[in-house]
Amino acid sequence: MSDTATTESTPTTVKAYLRPIDAAGLATFAAKGKANPAMRGTNKVHTVMEGQYRSLSTVGNHAPVVVDEPLHLFGEDTAPAPGEIVLSGLGGCIAVGVTAVATWKGVKLSKLEVFLEGDIGNPAAWGAGGALEKMPPEMGFQAIRVKVLVEGDAPREVLDEIVQHANFYSPVANSMRNPIPFEITSM
Repeated sequence: MSDTATTESTPTTVKAYLRPIDAAGLATFAAKGKANPAMRGTNKVHTVMEGQYRSLSTVGNHAPVVVDEPLHLFGEDTAPAPGEIVLSGLGGCIAVGVTAVATWKGVKLSKLEVFLEGDIGNPAAWGAGGALEKMPPEMGFQAIRVKVLVEGDAPREVLDEIVQHANFYSPVANSMRNPIPFEITSM
């Protein structure tokens, strides 16, 4: 027998979870919506064109969101294109929804990634002499595909249900799926 004791170490797995949101605050916000289903907020953005196709959009006190077009569309390719910004807004909204629904259901998430791609057309060249016979439904996004990679402390079928529930109630996804009143005026 040796003087040194043999100890077997059991490997341990440490699971890290994403930073949670305030579940009580979410419940309070949900109660307000339940009490007043017609409740609305207003998002405000101020966009200033810098030149060529590069613009800066200011939202509240945040750093401006820079938008540009790629070189093949006569931009400088210094920032995402407008359609890519739209998809990033959709991805962010879906991620918020999945996080909220998971919190509501008591599920802790360890990974959440949203992959988006959209088929977009601009044959009218923004109305600057391109295919002018095109009608609005034929321009812009023609198809959007979203894949959500989600992991957490719930079975796969629960995680899948969370994603579908978040999609159904996503304000941005529903804005894209459903026609909305749209008004534009010059000043």
